[in-house]
This record gives sequence, C-alpha cells and structure tokens, in this order.
Amino acid sequence: MRLLSISLGKSGPLFGLNHPDYSSVASAINKKPVSTLSQATPVEVKSLGVVGDEQADLSVHGGLEKAIYVYPIEHYAFWNELLNRETKKIVNLQPGSMGENFTIEGLLEDAVFVGDKMTIGELEFTVVKLREPCFKFNAKMKYKGAAKAMLQSGKSGWYSRVNKPGMLAAGAQIDLTPGQRITSIASQNKALFQRGNQKDLWN
Repeated sequence: MRLLSISLGKSGPLFGLNHPDYSSVASAINKKPVSTLSQATPVEVKSLGVVGDEQADLSVHGGLEKAIYVYPIEHYAFWNELLNRETKKIVNLQPGSMGENFTIEGLLEDAVFVGDKMTIGELEFTVVKLREPCFKFNAKMKYKGAAKAMLQSGKSGWYSRVNKPGMLAAGAQIDLTPGQRITSIASQNKALFQRGNQKDLWN
C-alpha cells in the first residue's frame, strides 16, 4: 500500500452544472497533483490538510474531521469506462480528478473502517467517514449520474483527520492499524445509497 500522489486545488467557479438552482458555483474540486512518483516533491500537511489546498464550502468539506480526502487509484478504470460510455467522449482521468488530496494504491473501502489509523511515511491519520458526493461532483464529471454512480458502485473514498502533521511526498508506504472495526467505509456507502433510494434522490 502506498501513496501515489498528493493533490491540491484553489476555490473557483464551477461551470456546466445543468442545475435548476445554479448557473455556476464556487468549488475547489479541480485539484492537480503537486507530488507524484516521478516528481516526489515533499508537501507540508497540517491539521487542516495539505498546505495550499482550499475548500469552497466548509460545511461539507475540510475542517479537522475532513482534512484529507483519500481515493484509491484502482477506481479510475471504472470512471474512465463509465464516462467514455455516458458522455460519448474520450476520458482519461488523472490523479486528483475525484477532488482527492491523496491518491493511493492497495487499499479499498471494504478494508477500511471508521477509526482505523493510517500511517503514511512519518505522518498519521484517522479514518473519519466516506465522501458524500453532491451536484458539484456531477458538474465536475460532466455527467448528471456521477454522484449516484459513486455510491452505487461503492467507490466513494474517505475523509481522514490528521493526527501527526509534517512533510510528505508521493511514494510513501501506507500502514493500516485497525480501530474498533465496527463500521466500514463500504457499509457506510451502502447505507447512504439505500437512504437515497428511499428518498427517491436518484430518480
């Protein structure tokens, strides 16, 4: 298990929403890698996340409990295939495209539980909860079914709290220390999708 890239983004207008209430809205979902395996630049991570990263809506992103958004690289093939088919365009998403700060390899939602500790290099993080996608994710993907597809597929990624800040670079190994192992990210994901179905949010 290892860290493949670290990404950050600035808050700015997000267009192409096709949303009844917004013609555009502020978002920092457009994140770009600043540390990769080919250029493993050390990046500072503090208690509120990657230094230089921004969040447009602090009520749903960022803060101490959602300081770092982690996403597995293994899911990218799913998104490329889905978006190629649904948008009829050639899509080749790069790390950071989900809006994540850490793109990782070798660890998926069914093996990660709320309260687990992740040691990445010399830094330590606690898994807090899944990422709940919204209409901004649909806009970013240019596909109105993206948020539903994220939850239906179980490919949500998760938010983490920073326990031990410091400098971090792509290529660092990841060690997972189990917590109480009561609620997995996968089970959170499934429950959220089922609630959405009950409320008819996906139709």
